[in-house]
Amino acid sequence: MAKVFNVGVIGLGVIGRRMLDNMPAQGRLAVAAGWDSDKTACETAKKDYPWLSLTASAEAIITDPDIDLIYIGVPPRAHGLYARAAIEAGKAVFCEKPLGVDLADSAALVKFATLHQARQAINLSLAAARGVQHMRTAIANGDMGKIAGADIRLHFAQWPRGWQANATWLARREEGGFMREVATHFLYLAENLLGAGRLVSSSVRYPDQTDAAEILALAELECDGVPVTLAGTVGGAGPDLIEFTIRGDKTSFRLTDFYRLWSSQGGEWQQVFPEMENLARDAYMLQLDELVLMLEGKSHVLPGFQAAFDVQTHVEAILADR
Repeated sequence: MAKVFNVGVIGLGVIGRRMLDNMPAQGRLAVAAGWDSDKTACETAKKDYPWLSLTASAEAIITDPDIDLIYIGVPPRAHGLYARAAIEAGKAVFCEKPLGVDLADSAALVKFATLHQARQAINLSLAAARGVQHMRTAIANGDMGKIAGADIRLHFAQWPRGWQANATWLARREEGGFMREVATHFLYLAENLLGAGRLVSSSVRYPDQTDAAEILALAELECDGVPVTLAGTVGGAGPDLIEFTIRGDKTSFRLTDFYRLWSSQGGEWQQVFPEMENLARDAYMLQLDELVLMLEGKSHVLPGFQAAFDVQTHVEAILADR
């Protein structure tokens, strides 16, 4: 019988609750305990997930000998704190992105994880998504032809978005902003599909409030010689836009709303998986399947701390360019 891995969840906000929804459905990931520094978050989670065992501290989860994996879903400045403690306790780590906000601390965390030969991954949710796997295969098979470039386009009518209202830290420059929260996913995707990136130029604009997150970011990168552009904005009426396009001389692909893939060979964009309604949940479950492979010590597609640090260096350089 296949082993079921026990998971301790640190952070019971929106993303942590998504793990509470999806991990039990995967079949081999059992949520053994949860904790959050916010008492209200704990109370709400207990109400919505009566089966959840809450602990008095994060330390109680990390030191529990029956727990195999620590999931870290807290604001990014604390990622290193909990990741180091979990690694020291011999646990595998599945951490939210970004790896951190302080480059020196994150570089030290990468070295620490490597020294301890830790099983670790970052929850960059596009890593195992069906559309991304399709693009990887197309590139490997030469179906795209010569790749001309890639573009990342982001727009948010408000930031944070309505469903993130309780995560007030997302509105502040210290840890939040759309670059860390959303652009990180697509900068990772560009490097994963095309190769290591180099930041060529960038600019950023912040609102008048001294601690508010960015409202505009522009950047040009090169990924193994392929140009990648990024444009992100906040404000104004209209729908949000989350779009990644990679252009080949035979076939081009476009991801919209994170997970819906479209293709073009010169004509109109056509959906690649039109029969699939809930591509987001499909991506979550594929991600968790890869997580189980990691826990088993098998090959998987999830990015580790080093890949996340590489993206963090680009994000923080863009945010510092003002």
